[in-house]
Parts: sequence; structure tokens; C-alpha cells
Amino acid sequence: MRALLAPEPPSISYLSPTRTTKARNIFHWKIQTSLRFPSINGGCSIRSRSMCLNVRSALDSATIDQIGLPESDIRNPSVSPSYRSWKLPKPNQTVLDAQARVCTGPTQTKPLGEEQALKVLDTILRSAKGELKDEEEVSKAQLGAFFAGMTIRANTFPEATQWSDGERRAMNKFWPLLVRVLPPDVLFVADPEGSIMGIGGSVGPHYVGNGPTEMRLVGALREVLAGGHLGYEEVQGVLRDALPLKLEDKKSAGVSESLLSAFLIGQRMNRETDRELKAYCLAFDDELGPQPVADVRSLTHYGEPYDGNTRYFRNTLFVAAVRSCYSESCLLHGVEWMPPKLLSSEVLLAGRHPLVPIISVLLLYCVLCCPSILLGGGVTEEQMLKFMGANTQLSPLQATKLLEDEGVGFAYLSQREAHPSLHSIIGLREHIKKRPPLATSEKVQQLVRAQGREAMVAGFYHEGYEEPLLMLMRRRGVHSGLVVKGEEGALSMTTKSRSVNASKGLPVNYCSGFRSLSATSALGLDGVSRENFNFVIDAKDYGFEPTDTPRTDRSIFFNLLGVDSEYDIFGTSVGAGNQQFYYPLFLTPFFLTTLVEINDILWLNVSKNIELGLAALRGEKGPAYDRIVLNAGIVDHLLGCDGAEDIFSALDRAREAIDSE
Repeated sequence: MRALLAPEPPSISYLSPTRTTKARNIFHWKIQTSLRFPSINGGCSIRSRSMCLNVRSALDSATIDQIGLPESDIRNPSVSPSYRSWKLPKPNQTVLDAQARVCTGPTQTKPLGEEQALKVLDTILRSAKGELKDEEEVSKAQLGAFFAGMTIRANTFPEATQWSDGERRAMNKFWPLLVRVLPPDVLFVADPEGSIMGIGGSVGPHYVGNGPTEMRLVGALREVLAGGHLGYEEVQGVLRDALPLKLEDKKSAGVSESLLSAFLIGQRMNRETDRELKAYCLAFDDELGPQPVADVRSLTHYGEPYDGNTRYFRNTLFVAAVRSCYSESCLLHGVEWMPPKLLSSEVLLAGRHPLVPIISVLLLYCVLCCPSILLGGGVTEEQMLKFMGANTQLSPLQATKLLEDEGVGFAYLSQREAHPSLHSIIGLREHIKKRPPLATSEKVQQLVRAQGREAMVAGFYHEGYEEPLLMLMRRRGVHSGLVVKGEEGALSMTTKSRSVNASKGLPVNYCSGFRSLSATSALGLDGVSRENFNFVIDAKDYGFEPTDTPRTDRSIFFNLLGVDSEYDIFGTSVGAGNQQFYYPLFLTPFFLTTLVEINDILWLNVSKNIELGLAALRGEKGPAYDRIVLNAGIVDHLLGCDGAEDIFSALDRAREAIDSE
């Protein structure tokens, strides 16, 4: 994209999504803005970028000509209300719910009760017999993940998270029937050594797979299902042999989806070693050839969680735009949509309000009418860029040219273009349900290198993954690395005061990292020349007033109803036209029901996030503005950027970049 910001001369720019529906006014708003950023001296010579907001497209015509991209290749982002590909088969929800409980770590697993276990195994049996069709069918990937979870629990987990008595009774009832209908690869995953099930135990010990690729995978999987770990070359060999996977046309590259899903979730359940994570991280670095090198003095690689935000304002796109104005070039990477985050009733009905029970009834009715509500997802940078008309199909070489452009200075790369092999298993990951090792390693990618100083920033949520992420950054050879526990596990540090009822573990705004004290590459440093740090950022210490984080999910339901607040539901002006909606079908003080186009919820999330970010870049003071300034200045300081040695000066520089005209 012309980096949200385009070179002078200044002009009025517009954000006008061209949706074909005419249901609500929220899709008809326009943003007009013009910003200029003069030279900023932060203790060193920094070239300035005079910028004005331009949200019409990722590239102006001159840049399109420069990189040789025909305008016909830039897709209109407003033709579809959903970011999840319709070609991807949907998982069976009954089995998926069970996977969420049993395909996790040795202390997090929640054994199934007998009733749920019976329902799950009955669903699997009927699916294997061909009695379930379309969306209800249990996929091969689900079978692999579910039985891998059960096998690892039986073999290696502590007593509290091994099989419950109810699970054993359910399995004793159904396994004699399942062994007759399940394919050999699934029987292998369920009982690899013939020591768990009893009946049908001869298949697992003798199973070798079909062809050389599966033979390597089966050998590695035996070790994983027994709770063991693999070497660096072994993991890389499996990944490079098995991928890319072609799920959309139900043809794979010579590997069983059951085996691959069992391998991926099994490694995560066993908690990957450093060498295994490094194998995932580096496996496809040379997929498109050597990484291009950008002629910039400083480059920051941003690794946001690929599954996006479902609740809070996601500010990294706007932070990168601000930092690029004073020559801190930024490269963002990600995807358009990634499981497992879902936009569900927990998100829609966040908060405590007297009308929540009533709306819950309405939501339940809507889910019955439109199950796709449960297949939404988090807001990602790619969604925002597409919504604004940006080009999200850049190659690494094209992104390099934008990074080197003094009028731009930042770029976004989609995994679809940079790592097509990894992108090919998004559908498989949805059917696995839980996050595989790739959810960690994909945040530490170096898709473009720089001639100057390089830094990496990544978000995390679960305690224990901060050190593995920093280890991967050191392995990348960057000069500085930073991991942040922001809201929703993203990079967004907040100005909100920490609640006394905050969850256990590391608090939000926890930061840990390293920065080199030498201008040479960090790859050869012995640790002595590297400064390590970890602490919690309290925004009040830097002059920020505590404010609640802007949410992109609140009032979404009422926006769908065409009202300003929950209280307007009971007014006389509820109707909002007859395009896409039906108002009202039935209305009493205790029951409310209507039919809405639920898919638009994700669009509302994306547009709200953009609205907040662009208003802040126009200089509109408030919580979104404060968070952009906080995240830009703190990152500059912690990474050891030029001109940011003093944290207050770094924050002032970010403010000046936004406010100067």
C-alpha cells in the first residue's frame, strides 16, 4: 500500500468501501485527512518524509509501474463479506469441540465426560460409515488430531489429564465398531504400538504409510505419539516433503491429512524443543530463493499473531506508518484469515448489561439461521489493507522497493505470496483446532533483509513462549529483539490500568528482549555484547492518563440492528430498510428476535478498527491516539533505535510525527 501515507503534494483522500449492499450507513462513511511530517531531529540526522493520508490503494500508479504490477491484479476488497475462503471444507463442530479439550498440553487438557465422549465417537462412526454429509462430515485432519491427542494423553500425560473413566467406557463401547471402518492411517494414530485399544492392535505396529514421504512422516510420528522429540533435520525433512498441501481440491502432495495433522498437534502437545521450533521457523526461508536485501539503515520486522484480534483495537499497522515517517522502516507480514480465533457470542456480548440475556436469545436464533457466525475470525492487517483497497499481493522483491522508497518506508507481505507452502495448510489448521508449532514460528520471519540495522518484534500470550520467540530472533541474527504481551496476545500495549482481578501469569504490557551494543550482526555475538531486559510498561509513568482500550466488537450487534445503543431497540424507530434485514419479526420486553446478515459482523470489526486508527493519524486525541504513540515510542526505545535513547524523547517524536503539519 502507499503505506497508508502517500508522498506530497497533499490531497484529500477517501476511504469509501464500495460494497454492493446498501444495508447500513456504516459502510457509507468517508474519511478525509491530510498530514505532513516535517524533519525531526532526535540526536542524529534523520531524513524526513512529508506524508499525507491516502487510503484508496496500496500503490499509486507510479509505484505500480515501477514494480511492474498491472492494475488488473489489484483485487477489489469489497466484493465479499467474508475473509474465510468458501472453498475450505468446514470441520464437524461436535468433534472440533472435543479437540479443543483434548488436543492441548499436559496441564491444560480437560478430559471428556462420558456423555460427550459417546457423542463424539458416535459422530466419528457415523461419518466413517458415510452417514454424514457435507459440513457434518468428520474430516481426515480432525480424525488425525483427535486420536493423536487421545494417544499422547494415554502414553505420556499425568494421571489428572489422562483418559477419564467416562472416556474409557465410551471407547470400549465404540472401538470394536470403529476399527472396522476407520482407514489404516487413523488406526495407526489411535494405537501406534497396539498397546492402547486391544482390539485391532495389529495395524499400528506394522503401518508404514504409502510412499517415501509418508514413510518418513510415519517414522517421525511414532516418536511424537510416544511423547518424544525430533532433531532439526528430521522436522525440516518432514515439512519440506509434505508441503505444500492442496486441501481445497482435496488432493494432497503425497501425504495423508490425518498423519500430518497428528504430527503438527502432537509436537505442540509435547511442547516443542528449541531445535524443533528452529526447524519450523527456518524450513521455508529459501522457498522463493534468497531473501532480497533492502537498502535501508533500519528495518523492523513485525510478527503479530496471524489469527488477529476479535475484541480490541489492533494498532500495529498505524504504528508502522508513524515510525516510517522518521526512517524506521517497518515490514509487516501475516495472512488474511487464520484459525483458531472465532467471532462468537463471547465476543459479541462482552460486557455486563441487563439486555444480554435477551440478546443471547436473539444471537442463538441467528446462529441457527446462519451458522457461519461461528466461522468468523480476528481482524488482521491484511483485512484492513484489503478493505482500504490496498494491494496485498506483493512479492518480497516488490516489498523491498517500498521499504527503500523515501515516501513510503513500510510494506506488508502476505504469507500467501512469501511462503505458499505454509499458507497451503490454513484449512488443515482450522480442522486441527488448537495452534500448532507454526503459530509461534511464523511470527519470527525475515522475508526481507536490510543492509542496515535489523530488529524483530513479536506478540505472545501464553507464558513460557517469550524465551523461545527470543531464541528464534537471536537465531535470525537481528541486532535487537522484543516480545510483548499486549492485549489479546498482540503487540498492542495499553494505557489501561491493570485490574485487581487480572488473570494470573505475566501481565499485559510485559516486555522482554535484547539489543546489541555493537553495530555488527548479532549472529556472531557471544552474549556479552548483548543487553537483555524484561519489565512491565506502566503508561502512567510516561504521562499517559489511564483509559479503556477502544473495542471493535462492542455495539456491533446494535449496529446490525441499525440503532445507536441497546436502549434504542425498544424505541419506535428500529426499522432500517428492507435490504438484507427483516425488522422486527417479534418484539416484547422479554423476547426479541430478528434475522440479520451475520457475516457483516467481521466487516464491522475491520471498519471500526480502521476508523479508530485513521482518526488517530489525523491527530484526533483519545485512547487510540495514545496507544499508537505509546507503542511507537516504547518500541523505538527498547530496540535501541537512533534518537530514542531517552524514552520521553522517543514518545515526543512519535507525537510530533502525527501532529506536525
